[in-house]
Amino acid sequence: MSFLEHLSLGQYVPTQSFVHSLDPRAKILSAIALITSVFLASTSLWPYFLWFIVLIVISALSKLSLKTIMVSIKPVLILIIFTVLINLLFTSGEELFRVFFISVTKEGLAASIKMGLRLLFLILFANITMMTTSPIELSDGIESLLSPFKRFHVPAHEFAMMMTIALRFIPTLLDETDRIIKAQLARGADLDSGSLIKRFKAFIPVLVPLFVIVFQRADELAIAMEARCYRGGIGRSRMKPLCWTLSDGLYLLTVLLTCSSGVVLDKWVL
Repeated sequence: MSFLEHLSLGQYVPTQSFVHSLDPRAKILSAIALITSVFLASTSLWPYFLWFIVLIVISALSKLSLKTIMVSIKPVLILIIFTVLINLLFTSGEELFRVFFISVTKEGLAASIKMGLRLLFLILFANITMMTTSPIELSDGIESLLSPFKRFHVPAHEFAMMMTIALRFIPTLLDETDRIIKAQLARGADLDSGSLIKRFKAFIPVLVPLFVIVFQRADELAIAMEARCYRGGIGRSRMKPLCWTLSDGLYLLTVLLTCSSGVVLDKWVL
């Protein structure tokens, strides 16, 4: 199963770059702004060219190649294709052409392109944020951003801790899945041929031990945290305290201005 070797899923890529050195709160807020602006743009395709330029600039500042970032599309490529086909085939409007009983409309073609690009940029902006932010920094940033909501009894620390643990165990679970698949292949299992139902049934011997391992790891982690008297976020110190600098403010301001320009370009200019 070679696809596991190329699966990225937002794994942190440690390197020395301008984006890596930024405060995680600036990167999280920038990602939220970019994703929000992508969803707000719905009239024309021109803002997507602007966001592609933004993606290239962030990629250069983070010293990550576009190829490395685009790898993150592979796990959700089927979802993007499925969404594009749904919009292409089931949107009514002016008919462009028909193949047997399948009709493709002008409105459906436009909607499918926009929806595909929307999902694509959403995944890329979220992925590049996680690739340039370590799980610990991401957890601290989320907790800091959610801390004003503690007065409304929002469990900021618990939510951030769940995010950190989930991101931490993604590579571990991928390794375990790869190991189980190789063990099944060594026993003569056929996971790559046959119909979809047959292949799904063949994966059951992989999923069952994987779920067992997940619960075992969760139980071991809970016992380890309990043995170390882990208690919430009140009074806990940090190895690397968050520090907002001028570079963080300028980066966030630049992203916000770019997002605003994209929305204005889409709504009122074009």
